[in-house]
This record gives sequence, C-alpha cells and structure tokens, in this order.
Amino acid sequence: MRAVTERDAYANLALPALLAERGITGRDAAFATELTYGTCRTRGQLDDIIAATANRPVADIDPILLDLLRLGAYQLLRTRVEPHAALDTTVSAAKNEFDSVRGGFVNAVLRKISTRDLDGWVAELAPDRATDPIGNLAFAHAHPRWIAQSFADALGADAAELPAVLAADDARPQVHLAARPGVLTAAELAEQTGGTVGRYSPYAVYLPGGDPGQIAAVREGAALVQDEGSQLVAQALTRAPLEGPDGGRWLDLCAGPGGKTALLAAIGKGVGATVTAVEPAQRRAELVEQNTAGLDVTVLCVDGRDVEEILGATGLGEGAPGFDRVLVDAPCTGLGALRRRPEARWRRQPADVPVLTKLQRELLAAAIALVRPGGVVLYSTCSPHLAETAGVIADAVRRHPVELLDARELFEPVEDLGAGPAVQLWPHHHGTDAMFAAALRKK
Repeated sequence: MRAVTERDAYANLALPALLAERGITGRDAAFATELTYGTCRTRGQLDDIIAATANRPVADIDPILLDLLRLGAYQLLRTRVEPHAALDTTVSAAKNEFDSVRGGFVNAVLRKISTRDLDGWVAELAPDRATDPIGNLAFAHAHPRWIAQSFADALGADAAELPAVLAADDARPQVHLAARPGVLTAAELAEQTGGTVGRYSPYAVYLPGGDPGQIAAVREGAALVQDEGSQLVAQALTRAPLEGPDGGRWLDLCAGPGGKTALLAAIGKGVGATVTAVEPAQRRAELVEQNTAGLDVTVLCVDGRDVEEILGATGLGEGAPGFDRVLVDAPCTGLGALRRRPEARWRRQPADVPVLTKLQRELLAAAIALVRPGGVVLYSTCSPHLAETAGVIADAVRRHPVELLDARELFEPVEDLGAGPAVQLWPHHHGTDAMFAAALRKK
C-alpha cells in the first residue's frame, strides 16, 4: 500500500515481488493479495467512509495511518474477517508504527465504521439515487463518478446495464491464458493447468486460481497470460478481409509488452506471415523481444507516428506497397481493464482523455499511411470511453481514404457486440476486459 500511494507503484507488480521476498505463500499470500488489491480498488469509497467517521478530510490524516485505516475498513466492510480481528491487527500495527495515541485514533475510527455494514454506509453517504443515479451507483460500486458516466455513455441505449457493468468491474477477474498456436492447444493447456477451455478464443484457457507465473507452459513460452478480449482482437486482425492477396507483411504499431504481437506472430507462422513490432520505449521493446522469442518478429524501437522511419527500417518506403495488416492497440486510459489494475481508477483523471485521444488519432493516421491500398487497419483500445473509441474512428473516416468494415464478423462466435460496425466487449457479458475494436480498409 505504501508503494502504491507513495511511489505510484502498480499493485500487481509490487505485491508479487514483496510476497516472494518475504516468503509468503499459500493462504497467507492469497489473503494478502485480497487485502491489497481490494483496498486499492475501493480506495475512494473507503476514503469517504473514513472521512465521515474521523470527522476530517483524509488529506489531513497521516498517509501511513490512512493506509492502515483503509486496510482495516476494507476488512470490516468487504471481507469475512471477524471485526475484532480486523480491529486488533490494525490498531496493533498503528501502535507499532507510531504510538498508543495514534493507535487509539485508529481504534476509534474503525469502531465507528464497524457500526454499519457497507450497504448502511452507501445509504448514508452515496448521492441521492433519485437526483443523481449515476453518482449513487458510482459510490456503491467504488468508482469515480466520471468513469461511471463514461460507461453509461458507451452503453448508450443499454445504459440500464450500468449496475451490471460496475459490479463486474468491481469483482476479482479470472486469469486468462493463451495457448501459443502451433505449440500447444487450448485443450492441452487446460489439461496441464486444471483450467477450462475459453468460450470464444480458440487459444483461451480460464484458470481456477493460483500464480500463472508458476505454470510451466507460461515459463517456457508455450502460453501467455492474456485476457481473452485481447486474444480476440489479435485474431480479428488476421481474419479481416483484404482486397488483393495477403503478402504476409503484418505490423503491430503499439506492441509493448508484446502479448498481442506474440499471438499475431504465432498465427502468422502458419500462413507464412512475418510481424514487425513497433515500441518506442526501450524497456518495453525488450519485453516484446522476450515475449516473441523464437517467432519471426522484427522489433523497432521507434515512435509509431514516425512513418518515414518505419518505412525506411522495413524497406517498404521505395516502391513497396506497404503492410497488409496493421494493428493499432493504442495507448489509452485503460478504463476497460480497471478490474485488472486495482489502483488505476483513482489515478486516472478526465484531463487524461484529450491528451490520449490526440495520440490515438496520430497513431491511427500513421497506420493508415503504412497500410497498402486494400489492406486493413484494426484499431483497438482497452477503454470504452467514446472519445477514445467512436470519436477516434469517426475522425479517421472523415480525414482518410478508408472504409469501415463490420468488425463483428471478425469476432464470431461472440454475441452481444453492439450495434456495429465496431465491436464493444464488456466484462458482464463476455467475461473479458471492455475492449473496443474497429476495422478500417484502405481505399
């Protein structure tokens, strides 16, 4: 918790390293993970409850005490830990870290919190359901209001499903694996791991639990940890209908850390295609190389908007027709993957959106310049925010010589994908991240 709040660490990176360092395994590791991720995920809601019971803004509480209060409040309101145990351990930690006075403060606040269950605090503190239904739902499901509003906007005519979306986003996600095509089948991977073959992607396996990093197939590169929605996006690019033959020149313009690149290259191997992967950050480019080891992938550490440099590096700049297929899995707010990034919902701000949409439009424009006439660009984000999805696509169709394809056909057998021609996945319908995808064919 201190790493997340003090140093802006990512909980899903910081916690496994700490557990390994301390030798914490089994049920203890599972409990530590639930406490950490759950507290990060519900922080805003917990802070409002703490502020109400402490009679002061959380900004006026010592940051270490505040993290302890959050951990204690989470146990009281969202776990089956006995109240006396949650109180005793949290107060003892405060006394050990500070003194008995601060321990007494923590004790008093948590005892007030324990006088109501979560529904009781929601009833007292949430915005009025009649006058601000979205604010009420956002508080009840521990989301910033602006994010709940963006989900409602993306749902459109299906906005009545907002409670289900927020509930799914607030639940612990299932771990998905992707079996590498040509190396391992999903059925074989499921048998090895005790998992279940996925509903939609032919490569997907759902894990019942445990650390996927300990799975032999993952360590050996025969499988990847990858949300099924991401697998479907990569597969969709390979399914898109081209005008003219596929020359096997495929491009992943925003490749880091390389999960989709690896799946694309493994599928491409079966049809004689090669993949060029572009990633401007050196460390992430190295991850792409690691994740695609043994596959026919060329990694370029350049800015995806630098069309001339990419063409020059690939030899497609002098009379060559360009790439046949281009994936633009654009940097985004990540609002569709909040369940996998527990602290992200409280870090992202509305001001992030216009900065990212400018970058997304520039990357898509570069992709259209890099694809050959008759080739296809698949644009995707792990965010359903309309500015990052429909807004970016509408701008591209208006400015560039492209036609929209019906992307829903590329995601079969998945259903409930929206009105088209773009695709919107949702966790409450599909069990995936809220991935958006649109297919553009160059005229």
